[in-house]
Amino acid sequence: MDEEALRDNRRLWDRWTEINARSAFYDVASFRDGRRPIRLRDYERGEIGPVDGKSLLHLQCHFGLDTLSWARLGAHVTGTDFSDAGIVAARALAAEVDLPATFVVANLYDLPAALDGEFDIVYTSRGVLGWLPDIEAWARIAAHFVKPGGFFYVTEIHPVVQAFESEGVVPGELRLTYPYWSHPEALRFEVTGSYADRTAPTEGLVEHGWNHSLGEIVTALIDAGLCIDFLHEFDFVEWPLEFLVEGDDGRWRLPAATKGELPLFFSLKATKPLIG
Repeated sequence: MDEEALRDNRRLWDRWTEINARSAFYDVASFRDGRRPIRLRDYERGEIGPVDGKSLLHLQCHFGLDTLSWARLGAHVTGTDFSDAGIVAARALAAEVDLPATFVVANLYDLPAALDGEFDIVYTSRGVLGWLPDIEAWARIAAHFVKPGGFFYVTEIHPVVQAFESEGVVPGELRLTYPYWSHPEALRFEVTGSYADRTAPTEGLVEHGWNHSLGEIVTALIDAGLCIDFLHEFDFVEWPLEFLVEGDDGRWRLPAATKGELPLFFSLKATKPLIG
C-alpha cells in the first residue's frame, strides 16, 4: 500500500475539512438550526428503510453531516474517518446539535484494531471508493462490521464515469482517459481548492486516487461473505462534471442530445447471512 499517497490524502482531507465545514456547499448553519436537518438523498432513505433504534456505522464519514442525519432519524451512529480534523469537527458538530454519536479516527484498513462491535447497518456513500487502493481489503473491512442479518449499503459514482476526462471537456464530450479496472499505481492530481469551494487556498496539496470496476466492487463484497440484495444504476451524478449538464433537480446528466446512454451513479445493498 502506498503510504506516501495515503499521507498526502490525509493532509488534503484535513485541509478540506477546514474549507468544507464553512462552505456554502455544505451549509452547516442550516443543519445546526434545523432548517435543513437531514442531508441524505431520497433514494438512500428509500433503499435503506427505517433506521430508528438500529446501530449504524458510517465509513469515511468526513465531518459527520450524513452520520448525524441518520442520528436525527433515530439510528445509534458511529462515524469513522482517517482525517483527525474531520473527526474533531464531527464531534464538535454532534455536541452543538445535541445528538449522541461516536466518532473514531482511523485509517479504514486499520479500523478493526480501533473499533469493536458489529452493526445493523454499515453505510458509505458518494465520493469515497476512489480514495481506496485496495478494494478487496475494503470489502473485508465493511463485511467485518456487519452483524449477521444486517446489511452493507453504498451509493457512489459509477466506475465507468471515472474512466472519462472530467476537466477541459464540453458537455457531451466523452474522452476516454483513465483506467476502468483497479491499478496498483495511484493517479496523481494537483489540487485547486476544494470541491466545495474552488477558490480556497490549497497550495502544495495533491490528491491520489484509484479506480475500481463495478465487477471488482461487487465480487469483493461477495468474496467477503455478503449476499447482494440489489445493484441499481442511475442516470445522474450528484456533483458537477464538465461533460454533463445540470438538471432542474440539481443533479448532473448527459446532455439530452447525446447519442446512447451511460450509467453515472449506482447503489448497492448486501446482507450478511444469519449464522446457522
